[in-house]
Amino acid sequence: MKKLLYIIRHGETDLNKKGIVQGKGVDTPLNHLGNQQANAFYEAYKHTSFNRIYTSTLQRTHQTVASFIADGLPWEQLEGLDEICWGIYEGKEQTQEILTGFNSVTKKWSEGLLDLRVENGESPNDVQKRQKKAIDYILSKDGEKQVLICMHGRAMRILLCLLSGKLLKEMDDFPHTNTALYIVSYEDGIFTIEDHYNTDHLAKLQQAKQSV
Repeated sequence: MKKLLYIIRHGETDLNKKGIVQGKGVDTPLNHLGNQQANAFYEAYKHTSFNRIYTSTLQRTHQTVASFIADGLPWEQLEGLDEICWGIYEGKEQTQEILTGFNSVTKKWSEGLLDLRVENGESPNDVQKRQKKAIDYILSKDGEKQVLICMHGRAMRILLCLLSGKLLKEMDDFPHTNTALYIVSYEDGIFTIEDHYNTDHLAKLQQAKQSV
């Protein structure tokens, strides 16, 4: 049976807006724009026949798909979909010192040092290991032909590498923004990216912002 995974990033939070590092340990709500983004996605996809919703355990993902849940769609939280843990950087403003350390870590990831982690944080390999369990669980559900998955930016990049077979060190090749969509199909053991970084539902919000 062919299965379609609609994978989106959560809407904007105030910490996103302020450039403060979020991660698995920072549980912040959507801000006004984030709720608008969530509503725009809902209006664009509310007629899609999703069988179930899967989110991380963090409220910013729950709020992003709240309208679908209110419609009565079954919903499940999976820890494997949580954002990467940024350790000692979480909840801190991106000062020059933190930004330099952050960029150093991500550069080393791009060089293939994928067990490297921020102090008290997770490595990309750590995240992908728990993601594999989550995806195996989602795929094990017979009868779910189309599911909506709401998660987080860095975690999404890592997951898309896992599904597409792309080298994990190339994760930054997958762009993301708040509520951006990737559609991935699964059939006969093969994943295929059917829609890449779709933000069409955000067009009216972007136009409104430009006209202000």
